[in-house]
Amino acid sequence: MTAAVISRPESDAAPRTVPLIRLLGAEVRWVLRRPRTLVMLGVFALVPVLISIGVAVADAGPGPGLIGAVAGNGFMLPIVAITVSLSLLLPLAVAMAAADAIAGEAAHGTLRGLLLAPVGRLRLVGMKAFGVLVVAVLAVLALAVMGVLAGVVVVGRAEGQLVTLSGTALGPGDAFARVSLVVAWTIVQLAAVGAVALAVSALTEHPSVVVTSVLGGLILFGVLTAIPALEWLQPYLLTSGWTAAVDALRDPMPLGEMVQSTVRALCYLALGAGLTVYRMLRRDF
Repeated sequence: MTAAVISRPESDAAPRTVPLIRLLGAEVRWVLRRPRTLVMLGVFALVPVLISIGVAVADAGPGPGLIGAVAGNGFMLPIVAITVSLSLLLPLAVAMAAADAIAGEAAHGTLRGLLLAPVGRLRLVGMKAFGVLVVAVLAVLALAVMGVLAGVVVVGRAEGQLVTLSGTALGPGDAFARVSLVVAWTIVQLAAVGAVALAVSALTEHPSVVVTSVLGGLILFGVLTAIPALEWLQPYLLTSGWTAAVDALRDPMPLGEMVQSTVRALCYLALGAGLTVYRMLRRDF
């Protein structure tokens, strides 16, 4: 009597794991297909253009204030545009991306489908975090690239140099290095905002709750920062030091505030990531 060889049905076979690169690519495509993402990137590209046009139309030469210093000093424009946008526009873009990443997909029922792909919950958190980071990077790059172009074409370059707030002149190489430093520093700050927003997004199925909570928290932090009696609280507030990008326009460049705000942002990033993973591993879909 020969033993019958019973083959395992294909439907009972162990599901294959989706490659991580494929997951990340799919998430980026999904993020960039959202009309609101494209509109936001377009708005960020317009911000330095509008600032440069306003400075050029005023035609009053260098004036008081940060924007007034842009006149005839185009290399300053990208840093100014990033600093102005960091107060509200950039966190808004990141919060909206995080709200769509988990809460939005949970509300539409597509998050359950991803887990059936199969995609593990940790990998799901990773791909959603990557999508939010892509939005943050593209938004900051839109400000920086268009800021450089608008500054050179519309405002002028002050004889090919960056005139710092200290009155010294830096060559194009040093100017681009300082713009790159501000871009990297800003992305770290936005990554912290995105991590906190993802944690809130994992707790709800309403995207509007995520955006409202994150922006409300940042506004509250800003108010607390402005109260002298609460100066002891400032080292713990994420928004403390968000004006440190202006230090890149000084010579010599002080790095203390940038370093402190980066360490603070990394702490918020770790806290937000930990809460997101904890919630997603225990969430009932």
